[in-house]
Amino acid sequence: FPPSLQVFPSQDPLDRADFNAVEYINTLFPTEQSLANIDEVVNKIRLKIRRLDDNIRTVVRGQTNVGQDGRQALEEAQKAIQQLFGKIKDIKDKAEKSEQMVKEITRDIKQLDHAKRHLTTSITTLNHLHMLAGGVDSLEAMTRRRQYGEVANLLQGVVNVLEHFNKYMGIPQIRQLSERVKAAQNELGQQILADFEEAFPSQGTKRPGGPSNVLRDACLVANVLDPRIKQEIIKKFIKQHLSEYLVLFQENQDVAWLDKIDRRYAWIKRQLVDYEEKYGRMFPQEWCMTERIAVEFCHVTRTELAKIMRTRAKEIEVKLLLFAIQRTTNFEGLLAKRFSGCTLADGTVKKPEVSLPSTNPFLEDETGTDTDEIVIEKSDTDKPKKPKVPDNPFHGIVSKCFEPHLYVYIESQDKNLGELIDRFVADFKAQGPPKPNVDEGGAVLPSCADLFVYYKKCMVQCSQLSTGEPMIALTTIFQKYLREYAWKILSGNLPKTTSSSGGLTITSLLKEKEGSEVAKFTLEELCLICSILSTAEYCLATTQQLEEKLKEKVDASLVERINLTGEMDTFSIVISNSIQLLVQDLDAACDPALTAMSKMQWQNVEHVGDQSPYVTSVILHIKQNVPIIRDNLASTRKYFTQFCIKFANSFIPKFINHLFKCKPISMVGAEQLLLDTHSLKMVLLDLPSIGSQVVRKAPASYTKIVVKGMTRAEMILKVVMAPHEPPVVFVDNYIKLLADCSTDTFQKILDMKGLKRSEQSSMLDLFRQRLPAPPSGVENTGSLSLSAPTPEQESSRIRKLEKLIKKRL
Repeated sequence: FPPSLQVFPSQDPLDRADFNAVEYINTLFPTEQSLANIDEVVNKIRLKIRRLDDNIRTVVRGQTNVGQDGRQALEEAQKAIQQLFGKIKDIKDKAEKSEQMVKEITRDIKQLDHAKRHLTTSITTLNHLHMLAGGVDSLEAMTRRRQYGEVANLLQGVVNVLEHFNKYMGIPQIRQLSERVKAAQNELGQQILADFEEAFPSQGTKRPGGPSNVLRDACLVANVLDPRIKQEIIKKFIKQHLSEYLVLFQENQDVAWLDKIDRRYAWIKRQLVDYEEKYGRMFPQEWCMTERIAVEFCHVTRTELAKIMRTRAKEIEVKLLLFAIQRTTNFEGLLAKRFSGCTLADGTVKKPEVSLPSTNPFLEDETGTDTDEIVIEKSDTDKPKKPKVPDNPFHGIVSKCFEPHLYVYIESQDKNLGELIDRFVADFKAQGPPKPNVDEGGAVLPSCADLFVYYKKCMVQCSQLSTGEPMIALTTIFQKYLREYAWKILSGNLPKTTSSSGGLTITSLLKEKEGSEVAKFTLEELCLICSILSTAEYCLATTQQLEEKLKEKVDASLVERINLTGEMDTFSIVISNSIQLLVQDLDAACDPALTAMSKMQWQNVEHVGDQSPYVTSVILHIKQNVPIIRDNLASTRKYFTQFCIKFANSFIPKFINHLFKCKPISMVGAEQLLLDTHSLKMVLLDLPSIGSQVVRKAPASYTKIVVKGMTRAEMILKVVMAPHEPPVVFVDNYIKLLADCSTDTFQKILDMKGLKRSEQSSMLDLFRQRLPAPPSGVENTGSLSLSAPTPEQESSRIRKLEKLIKKRL
């Protein structure tokens, strides 16, 4: 809208910005009859024009006095501003006078406030000075009389009061009092140390004295003194308390060796009980003296054990080492239950990381399930509960000394695992392959479970001993024997294929009876292959879980060094080889039937009958093998699906190649082959559930392969059945149905039709002419294939083929 309409809204069409005179006139006179009152409309418009002229004239005349009125209003505004400015100046002057008056009134009051504040500060300082002087005198007197109970409270008060005089240290008297306080503190420290030395001599034959109230109060004073005094008291007391231990368990003593390590921990237990009874109330509770004694004992024990093990390293055996570690970890667990670990300030002991909950089977019953595992004795802790026990701050405080000697344990596990693999091999040879048990599916070899149970036990043991380099060494041992198990137990026991075909002839094959054995592998061998496949699949999944668990157990800095991918690939190879053996066995069993198909005289077939004997033979072998394989792979359905897919990918191209060998073929022979091909197609589509009481829909990936491959075979036969006259129609029909631009394939089709060489030559020339132009950048090598038919085209062809077969039947 224009600005005028925004200020003065109007509904009159004449005021619109897009006013159209023609439209306006048409609105006034919509019909010819309305022109009768044209004079009246003209008069109204003229009247409106006169009114507008009057309004404009009035407005113009009214604007003649506007300039004079504006100048008069401006002058009045300027006068008002001058008056306002004068009033503001008067108010400002009065405010300044009022402020000056207030300052004069309050000047005396401020002086009185400052005087009061200074006086209060002076009185307070004098009181503190009096208290400080009296406190220092009392402190010196009480120190001479060894009244430590009163000194503890007084000393803290004197120190607090002295802090108020830090800004007055420039005054000689204050500085003198401060020096007297420091002297009193030094004297108290030396005096208390002397009292403890007298009560608990570090040298000499004098037996340590018992606890006294004087020493108990002295400890309270030490809390206020320099922390070094407290540390010195603790150090001397603990050293004196453990002096007997160093004598009893010297390196040259029999009880110092690992086989008697229990006596060390029994000694400290007695000492801690004795301390609690005698000295438990002498030291303040916040000193944690019991824990400090235990921690110092652990440090001394770790040093002494490391020293003696370096000296007698050749005498360390696996059982002895595990025994010592077990007893040590039990003791560390006992310390964790008794103490909080608040004195472990040196940072030498690392708390283990908390592991998240997992579905890994290696997490189940890690502590306490095997008698040979390192577990905490029942006398020390209760049975394991879930969730697991909290972190042990004392873990490794003593047992860390065993880590340099864990190579003995690793070598022992290497030897044990080698013997275990040899035993598995011997047991397999002695017991033979597992018995067929199709009701329960393919059985996993028992040795597989035994191997991983042993792995689990070793992993738990080693993780309790160390989470560092020994775990990496153990992982290397695991990798070695996982590979050995895969090759010696699994691959080494796969049945070997033979090149002989059993002496079968075409005649005997065509006349073979139902139920006769054609497969190269026996029922036991098929079950063995399936069992090895299931075992390899179990090993693959369990190895992945083992890798995850090892990464949880090892230090975070070493996680990247644990990698069992190579071993998992090895088990994948075993699985692939097992599937390939099953495919080759069934494929080889079907070879004689396909050979018989290619040897038949298809040009002499006079009528279409039931399915041919070779089809019956193929179906018989499929019904013999596939149910056994399916039932034995019931627990690993995905690998049974892989078997079906690989068999289809192997059998269908081979069937098509043998189909090309069937030459020449008459029209009736082609129809019989078409019927046989459709029968095989139906059997292959039903292959995953053939012979099963429970019918399952075949996987889509498998069905797609079968439909695509067998439809090609059917299209080949349809081309063979088509008349080759006229040649152009035959060639175009071939390109449309097979979508194959290969001259070799076209040559084979012509051979199947039995055309002469001269006819084939002209057909080939025409075929090359009718080929579609290849895409830019692609050379025409004679084997270029056209785009595959759409699913709709395939479906239409399949329906036509089924109608043809039904008509023939």
